[in-house]
Amino acid sequence: MQHGRSGRLHPAVARARRAVARAVRPLLADAAGGGPSRPPLVLVGCSGGADSLALAAATVHLQRRGEVRVGAVVVDHQLQPGSAEVAARAARTLRETGLDPVLVERVSVHRGGAGPEMAARLARYEAFRGAAERTGAAAVLLGHTRDDQAETVLLGLTRGSGTRSLSGMPGSLVRDGVRYLRPLLNITRVETETVCAAEGLEPWHDPTNADTALTRSRIRHEVLPFLEAQLGPGVGRALARTAAVLGADADYLDEQAEAAYDAALVTPPAPVAAPSASPLPAPEDGHAAGSERTTAPGHAGAGAASRTSVVLDCRLLRETPAALRRRVLARACVAAGGETPTFERLGALEDFALGYGAAGPVQMAGKVTAWRHRSDAAHARGCLELRGGSTPHESTTSQNNPGSAQ
Repeated sequence: MQHGRSGRLHPAVARARRAVARAVRPLLADAAGGGPSRPPLVLVGCSGGADSLALAAATVHLQRRGEVRVGAVVVDHQLQPGSAEVAARAARTLRETGLDPVLVERVSVHRGGAGPEMAARLARYEAFRGAAERTGAAAVLLGHTRDDQAETVLLGLTRGSGTRSLSGMPGSLVRDGVRYLRPLLNITRVETETVCAAEGLEPWHDPTNADTALTRSRIRHEVLPFLEAQLGPGVGRALARTAAVLGADADYLDEQAEAAYDAALVTPPAPVAAPSASPLPAPEDGHAAGSERTTAPGHAGAGAASRTSVVLDCRLLRETPAALRRRVLARACVAAGGETPTFERLGALEDFALGYGAAGPVQMAGKVTAWRHRSDAAHARGCLELRGGSTPHESTTSQNNPGSAQ
């Protein structure tokens, strides 16, 4: 083991320790700013595999230096026979390594409309959230490596994704109030296995990682090796470098899009009452039913159900650079209670917002409907309203300024 060694520190162990120290540095600064106190607690999300065990070993080194307290969360997804024994073994190894507390969380994975990998990920993050809340942890550390990052970027490329997706997994993010850190994104999987060997740790090998029926496993075992064989070594490293470059770009674009969204917002997202859902007679002008009979933004019909309405100034949307406009519209869809739109639906919404194509309304995923409203003295090109919890057939009596759709 490298702790208490008499010989030279293994280079892979040194790299892993430096990576963790760099990742948790902001936590130490935050703790120091609060005055004298106990070191912050971090939890390592651990499956018992090489990546997470290497992360645990590198992080506990900081505990020996008195910089952090280190615990762990072992998630038993109950998807394989013997999963409870695997989780118990991982927890025992972590406690022997010096981590405390070590929590074993059993979760039930519900597929719903998600694939098996996504469903397991959602259950895992829910377990992490609960563990962080109960222990007061400052962060949860995840063992994703440079190889995982390369696979993520390649997956994004095959799906025709944008800058955010191609930036891969961020090194730091906050989700449901919990901060997650990925210290090993510049460390390879081979290096984590080397760390485990140097530290005397025996990792568990998840059989699903070899199951090429799963897309990510197929990319890991077939696609990336093929690309390396055909294009030469370094493809994985180049993909991870692409993520690092695009990550900063995506962060900046997101910041600018948020500012553009705030500038274009006519009324902040707020619950408004849904109009009557009774069917409308077919309009005489050939427009979609309800396209000229909408409730003005923020106006409520008596006795109606609550929903969310977001209204944006169409002139400002036109003036927003194209690189930001779709981000603004996607942000508005989510703010209205819907889902992040697909590329195709977002394109349709953008055309609609710019005044192209049909008079509307346009239906978005998550029961959000987009309506265009006529111009008035304050809004020279009218407004775009995204109305959550509604369908194109919902309407009320026409209102002016800017409550009437074009």
